Formats: sequence, C-alpha cells, structure tokens
Amino acid sequence: MAGRFSSLTTRGRAFLAAGIAAAVCALALGQNDMLRVAIFLIALPVVTVLVVARTRYRIAATRSIEPVRVPVGKQATVRLHLENVGRMPTGLLLLEDQVPYVLGARPRFVLDRMSARWRRDVAYPVRSDVRGKFTIGPLTLRVTDPFGLVELTRAFKTRDVLLVTPEVHPLPYVRLGGEWAASGESRPRAATADGEEDITVREYRFGDDLRRVHWRSSARRGELMVRREEQPWQSRATVFLDTRRIGHRGTGPASSFEWAVSGAASIGTHLLHRGYSVRLATDVGASFAVAAREASPSSDGEGLLLDALAVVGTSSVGQLTQLSLGLPHDGSHGLLIAMLGVITPAEAEAMVRIRQRATNAFAIVIDTPSWAIGKERSPELVAEQLAESVRMLRQGGWRVITVSAGAAIGSVWSELLLAQRVEVRV
Repeated sequence: MAGRFSSLTTRGRAFLAAGIAAAVCALALGQNDMLRVAIFLIALPVVTVLVVARTRYRIAATRSIEPVRVPVGKQATVRLHLENVGRMPTGLLLLEDQVPYVLGARPRFVLDRMSARWRRDVAYPVRSDVRGKFTIGPLTLRVTDPFGLVELTRAFKTRDVLLVTPEVHPLPYVRLGGEWAASGESRPRAATADGEEDITVREYRFGDDLRRVHWRSSARRGELMVRREEQPWQSRATVFLDTRRIGHRGTGPASSFEWAVSGAASIGTHLLHRGYSVRLATDVGASFAVAAREASPSSDGEGLLLDALAVVGTSSVGQLTQLSLGLPHDGSHGLLIAMLGVITPAEAEAMVRIRQRATNAFAIVIDTPSWAIGKERSPELVAEQLAESVRMLRQGGWRVITVSAGAAIGSVWSELLLAQRVEVRV
C-alpha cells in the first residue's frame, strides 16, 4: 500500500494533507459539514490511487534509428512508435527517452489521451561531436489520471545502439607502388589467342584431388599432372594505427589521436573503394581485416571498418616493439600505411624491421608538439627525437611525412604520394 501511495503527485499529496487537516479541525470543533469536505478530500486521492494501480494499461513501444551509423557531427533521427493495444483509454502521457549526454538533451514528449487501439509516432534528432558507440533507451512512460493526482512510471527494456564513426575525408586517386600480393600457388595466367586457358600444371602429389588431374599433360609427359591451385591476386593493404596515450597530445575532438583515427578511416575506406583488401592493426595487438569484395555496394565492408574505428580508444602501451605492432608475422603486409604518434629512434628501428615484409610502406608521423599548445615539457628534445626517427624510417625504406596541427588529411595524402614519386625518380 505504501508503494502505491508513492505514486501520488504534489497535487495528490496536497489534497490528502488538506483532507487530514480538515478532518482534525472538524473533529475538534464539532463541525459535521467540514468533516464531509475532509472525507471527500481524503477519499479522492485514495480512490484514484487504487483505481489507477488496478488499471492495466497495455502500451506497446518500438524505437528505430535512421541511420544507425552516422559520421561525427551529422544528425540521426530517433523515431518512437506507440500503440495502445488494450481496451482502456489512457490519461495524459509523458514520454522520456534515455540518451547519453553527448547526444543532446534528454527528449520529453507530452501526449494527450490515447483511446483504445490508437497509435502515435514521435521523433527527435540526436547528434554527437565525438565518435563512439552510444546506447539509447530505455524509454520511460508516465501515465497520469484526469485529475493529475497520481502518476505511474513504466519503463520499457529495449535499447538501441547508435554508432558515431570518425569523419571520412575524400582522398585524391594516385597510383600506388607495390599493389599486388598473392595468396595462391601462382598468379592466374591470361587466356591464349584461341580462347583456351593457358593451364599451369605440376606433378601429382599424394592427397591431391583427382578432379584436378590434367589428362592431356599427363599423357604427354607419361606421369600424372595436376592443375595448380590458382587464386586471384589482389591488392592488399595494412593500415596501422598508433593508439598509445603517450604518443599523442591534446584532448577531445581536436586531439592528435582523433586526427589519426580520422586519417586511418579516410585511408582505409579510400583503399577499399580502390579494390584493396584492408587490414586494420593497432599497437595493442588488435587486428581487423575487411576483404575488398565486402566493400561492394551490396555489402557493408566499409561500415565494418568504420565500426571498428568508432570504438577504438587510447592504450597504455609504453613503447612500440615488433611484437606490439599488432601485425601478422607470416606473409606479406602488402601496402603498409602507418599513422604514428611521437616515436623514438628505438621504435623507428622496430618499424624498419616491419618494413621488410611490405611491398611498399608509408608513414604519417604526427608532430605532437604542435598539438600540445605550449604544454610540451621538452619540445626541443621531442623535435630532435622526431627528426632522428624520421631519418631512420626514410633510410629503412619508408616514405615519411610529418604532420602538424590543423593539416588537412587530403593534402597530407597528396604530399605523401608526391614524395613517393619524387623519391622514385631520384
């Protein structure tokens, strides 16, 4: 019973308090008329509580987010569909949806009485200046009686997720060197002039599928010959993102880390559109691959890459080593592109060793003192280490460009590829 009376509004409590006070005065003064008024003031909120508590409202609510994935700074729309599936009409409804603070103010809606089988739709916008994975919900519903004396709160359990991805900048198309990497026994051969495929064969090995036997070659050579396992060569790229907390400067959306994440997203999606199979790696050992065929309009390969970058955060790794680079130790990395924070010569040496397994390697090194805004403890020492690290990377076969605060990712990409072409000519 105490729990039911906790649903009384301020007006209901005032009615109850006034009724009790009037009853005490009526008994003390012997005023029967005042006692009747007191009984009415007490009975009205009590009866309302009992009636509302026994009433079973059947309200269904669904939520949809359009779109479920938006870039930083873009707006999404949340739509709520309400339906009174019961036979009892409702009183005044107050809707309140739970949203994170970064998405804006908590939305509240007031709806008039909903009759049986009535439907209502409401919508509100959400927008975030920071990337991440945000949970929206649950929806709370407050129902009041016609007198405004009682207010019941009901909460729905469903929650939905909104992904805010890093900003993707368009990059110019320039041909990159060392694009091809193979995964089969040989590269597919071209068709001959008469239209027949130029078959590449080898000797039969124990365990080979007999369906691969090439009988014409076997008859000519006098021994079983089988077709080679041929898989199409494909452009393969690895994007490495330095997430070390000590390797970046600044806070919030204007930090060097957020610039690096946006750069990795822009480069990764650019390479996917060019037909690359992209692998995303970080210094904590995390590795995420998206095949080029998954980036077609009929699938969501680009979305998978952006989803991974939407939730990536800074790490507590202290130093980049060959083991902490998060890159596979077998096979070729193909085209290797590294987004690096401040690095020491020892870390540059580890990057040089990684370079040996890449067909071509590019490094975008962030000039962190320019992001520190005068808060760098030893800017001269950091600048000296940066210059030495860049020199070591270039000597180790990396194409390197340093980036200062405020640089546009598209311009950095153009300068990086231009430096490659100039270096090749030299």
